[in-house]
Amino acid sequence: MRLDEPVASAGWRAELALGYERRGARTVLAARRHDGPLVVQKPLYPEGGAVCHTIVVHPPGGIAGGDELTLDVALGSGAHALLTTPGAAKWYRSAGPWALQRLSFDVAPAAALEWLPQESIVFDAARARLSSEVRLAADARYIGWELLCLGRSGSGERFAHGVCRLANAIRRGGKLIWLERGEFDGDGAILASNSGLRGLPVCATLVAAAPEIDDALLAACRQHAPLRGEGTVTRLPQLLLARYLGDSSEAARRYFVALWKVLRPAILGLPAIEPRIWNT
Repeated sequence: MRLDEPVASAGWRAELALGYERRGARTVLAARRHDGPLVVQKPLYPEGGAVCHTIVVHPPGGIAGGDELTLDVALGSGAHALLTTPGAAKWYRSAGPWALQRLSFDVAPAAALEWLPQESIVFDAARARLSSEVRLAADARYIGWELLCLGRSGSGERFAHGVCRLANAIRRGGKLIWLERGEFDGDGAILASNSGLRGLPVCATLVAAAPEIDDALLAACRQHAPLRGEGTVTRLPQLLLARYLGDSSEAARRYFVALWKVLRPAILGLPAIEPRIWNT
């Protein structure tokens, strides 16, 4: 089955579209439209008006076979938004239908977007497809991450059946600068292979995109390491890429937060003020 095949079963269809604008010294959530169970709470401003913090909520709490979630975010010139989620996304086991999440982000000139969700837990026998596309103007900036836990490791569950497929792309000025696709099969060799996940259930990726990533920023990020598991940081043209592999989604999140606290001042010119929802 191709990554772009439609889900072939009835389920929740949820769409959320958000539009941010810069008005004077303030970023405002100027437009919002939702259809189905995907909503946002009211905009928050814990660091003043320049950055709009927004919590994306999926009230059902889990994603089942046949569900489709679509999040479209557009930032106008000079706007800055930080989006997060209140808890882990749970991808339930499926008898056959696929579940799908699509992220589509457009970031205009001089704008910045931070997409910092909690982890995604893919239950054994789930059939999940997650995709994202980020479209950046020439001088726009983006920091985002994805934390993936295959199986409910806290209860001893392994991801022994099912499929999880990933497709991620970033474009700057219409030019593709990063493309990554992956597939984890519950009975596939990559889960146990030394060239794959080595039997570890948690893998995560952080991407920071800016017109320039200098040597000092790369070196500063490489000073950090996760408390459990392994982490690495590399640089590509206009991108900094961090990876985590281990057995703890909490360790992955703490590692990425530490990197974010280095990246945010350097790339966005602001101190790293954590969303309050992370501490509840």
